[in-house]
Amino acid sequence: MLSSGTRCTIMSGNEVTHILMTSSRSLLKSGLQAGVKRGGRSFLWICRIIIPISLLTTLLQWAGWLDRIAFLFDPLMSFLNLPSQAALPIISGMLTNIYVAIAAMTAIPFTVEQMTLIAIFTLICHNLITEGIIQHKSGISVIKITLIRIAAAIAAVLVCSQVLGDTGQLIAATAPVTDTGPLLPAIRNWGMDLIALLLRILGIVMAVMIMQELSESLGWTKHLVRAFRPLMRVLGLSQQSSTLWVTSAAFGLMYGGAVTIDKVRKGSLRKEELERLHISIGINHGLIEDPALFLALALNPLWLWGPKLLTAIVAVQLYRAVQHLRGRLRS
Repeated sequence: MLSSGTRCTIMSGNEVTHILMTSSRSLLKSGLQAGVKRGGRSFLWICRIIIPISLLTTLLQWAGWLDRIAFLFDPLMSFLNLPSQAALPIISGMLTNIYVAIAAMTAIPFTVEQMTLIAIFTLICHNLITEGIIQHKSGISVIKITLIRIAAAIAAVLVCSQVLGDTGQLIAATAPVTDTGPLLPAIRNWGMDLIALLLRILGIVMAVMIMQELSESLGWTKHLVRAFRPLMRVLGLSQQSSTLWVTSAAFGLMYGGAVTIDKVRKGSLRKEELERLHISIGINHGLIEDPALFLALALNPLWLWGPKLLTAIVAVQLYRAVQHLRGRLRS
């Protein structure tokens, strides 16, 4: 026989277990709902960008205007081992965001290797104006970080192009200037391709947003931070930077910027530590969402995640070497 006190203890344990299970279910439900809402909003926002830009690019291609202006970018694109038409998604991505670059890429007949190089460049060097301002406000000169990101993107593409082979010519030419052909079939083909692309993007964005919200609501982000601490040495960063790096690398500079600004105000990081962090996350942020978007173009995941991570490591280590050399020369 169990005493009444023992029965009360057992009941209390059951109640605690029930409360914990209820709390976990509640967190899962709230995280799932928040992820679906964020995914829906993000997808609609992406559609507002991709649909008009993709249509405009298709019309420019159909009219032959891309051929007329392509020669202006021949020297730069030739240096990057890309056709001149690659300037449109690259420059669009640099000035705006990855979604615009993807929209431009889908309207031009690039090879898989060419799309891979454009993706590598864009993943490192995109949204320079907005993200540059965010990083400037949180600890590094906008000019410095912009130049570093451009140089890093160029270096990464040059190295990767040596592995991917001949990427300088399009498989198919863009629409001819003298004979544009019927517009209606071009629009119909654009619409069918766009629907397929948007469905793939919807699935990817929903999965990413739900995972992010579940990670935050269930407290997985704290465990991620602890898991990444041993990697800080390889990344060339201080242990104090781990939380900021995980936040920015996983969720992007928009999220990480707010946390970084708070740390700057508290004086948690020295200037040299802060600049190393900014170089790393400037090149290597949005590790979950940004590369995943290019999966909709059937690109190899290794090329989407690997080069930007390795480029960030090399850039930070070079920065550390330069700072060390400067210190020795001053002494």
